[in-house]
Amino acid sequence: MRVAKTVLLGVLAGCLSLSANAEEYPSRPIRLIVSIAAGSVTDVIMRNASNDISPRIGQPFVIDNRGGASGILGGQACAVAAPDGYTLCVVYHSTMSYNPLLFASLPYDPDKDIEPITRLFFVTEGVFVPASLKVNSMAELKALAQSRPDALNLATLGEGSSQDLFLRWLNHQWGTRIVGISYKGGGPAAQAIAAGQVQITRFGIGNFLGLMESGDVKALAVSSEKRSPLLPDVPTLNEAGYGDYPGQAWWGLAAPKGTPPAMIARMNAEFVKTFSDPKFVQFLDKQFVVSAPNSPAEFTEFLKADRKAAETLIKIANTPKAQYKPE
Repeated sequence: MRVAKTVLLGVLAGCLSLSANAEEYPSRPIRLIVSIAAGSVTDVIMRNASNDISPRIGQPFVIDNRGGASGILGGQACAVAAPDGYTLCVVYHSTMSYNPLLFASLPYDPDKDIEPITRLFFVTEGVFVPASLKVNSMAELKALAQSRPDALNLATLGEGSSQDLFLRWLNHQWGTRIVGISYKGGGPAAQAIAAGQVQITRFGIGNFLGLMESGDVKALAVSSEKRSPLLPDVPTLNEAGYGDYPGQAWWGLAAPKGTPPAMIARMNAEFVKTFSDPKFVQFLDKQFVVSAPNSPAEFTEFLKADRKAAETLIKIANTPKAQYKPE
């Protein structure tokens, strides 16, 4: 009886301790793992969001960029972090949907190791080429790729990334052998396109705005349903004849599995508040992304549907599962 009483008291003390910690949370800086290189659109967005949220919670965010390897490095860092509420993880379609279907022996399990907090935004992507490349449409790009099937390269975020799947899909559709070149983020990929080191890519438009304005890069199509008022002369992928591509780019917020629910709820509330604020949404519009925050439960359901869409794309791209090899 005395033992049972002691155990009960211990459980109650633990619950009170967790409650007290949740009320005090956060009491120190929060590490924010961003699965892409510094300077990329997502990195810029998350730094701005962090600056907006920090005054409300009384603590700064420390950005930890883990770019490369199709989000695997970021996913692994998230999985091994302590689930104490002081590590948050910025994840995306590759981290949660594509990687488990494309790779064997991943160093993390998106379902067992990562706790969804909120979806943050969808990315409007564009198909880009160097200004020096003598093509001005998707049709001309296809003709060039078919006339020189081994001569073109496409910038990706690594094997299994959405860009890599787009590459495989193009090769399957066009009968070409375009080669993927891996970069750690949209920023480095954009610079490589501008320099002519690679000839094609598909990334978030925000990475390329300055280079389009300077005339170093051309956009051949955008992934939105309608033409952007900021790029009225660039057709949609549907107008260019590629509206059946099933991939959808998004980013969201997560935490290591086991993070206390009260802390998940607090961070959900803070990020949803920022990503719903009209001024912040205006900022996002200029980055060519669509704000789309939701609840942890809604994000979890979205992830299930996104995994099914990824299965469709991988089947179309005829992509077998590969053995993951650390960079």
